[in-house]
Amino acid sequence: MTNSTRRSALMDYVLERGAVQIDELVEAFGVSRMTVHRDLDALVRQGIVRKVRGGASALPSGLFESSFRFRMRTSVEEKKALARAALSLIEPGQALMLDDSTTVVTLAEQLTHVTPLTVVTNSLPVIEHLQEEDEISLISLGGRFSRNYSSFVGLSCERAIADMRVNLLFLSASAVSGTALYHQDEETVKIKRAMMAAAEQRVLLVDHRKFETTALNRVAEMSEFDRIMTTEGIRPESETALREAGIALEVVPLARGRSPARTTERE
Repeated sequence: MTNSTRRSALMDYVLERGAVQIDELVEAFGVSRMTVHRDLDALVRQGIVRKVRGGASALPSGLFESSFRFRMRTSVEEKKALARAALSLIEPGQALMLDDSTTVVTLAEQLTHVTPLTVVTNSLPVIEHLQEEDEISLISLGGRFSRNYSSFVGLSCERAIADMRVNLLFLSASAVSGTALYHQDEETVKIKRAMMAAAEQRVLLVDHRKFETTALNRVAEMSEFDRIMTTEGIRPESETALREAGIALEVVPLARGRSPARTTERE
């Protein structure tokens, strides 16, 4: 097995399991610990995994977000459910802004059903998916490319956003603690805040697994959004706390044919 082939297989092994031990990789691939460390160092440089004590992880923490590839593989049904619900808010002819979250990438895959549209985004996967769509006017936000998020960030991206005004923003975050959203990366937070300032209506898409978790940087209060959608499975106490705080939360079913989304109105 060549170095590149082994590293690709090792990457898939870690992404599939989320977290592994060095000894486990040594046994699985029949190579030395030194070789495993070199392979992991190469994947760390690509932003795919991170090394932890005695092993490697693709899972997020309060300080580090997991890689884009890993996040696209997780909570797939939740992302699809949120995309279906969000699609119902869009009307042909509108200008949309999409952030770089994997949840919003899933929404982008459905946008051909409501064309024509103008789509503004800093997400490379969204750009790649929509680039051949004649009915979609695509505006790419430039800047420094972030491999871990597969998106563009930085001052030039923020300035480009500031010059625009869109009808709808669709945005997600890594964690929800109390009534606030959080994210691990400071530059990503700045982009999300700039996007919020550029939108007439803001829609938050955040699956139930992100509640009562945390990350380093505060993005915004949930009350700053016009619509908030999550998926069934949210803990009753979390939903109750949000309702009592006056947050309008729409709980979306995971499969078609299930009960309609329920809404807790602002008090």
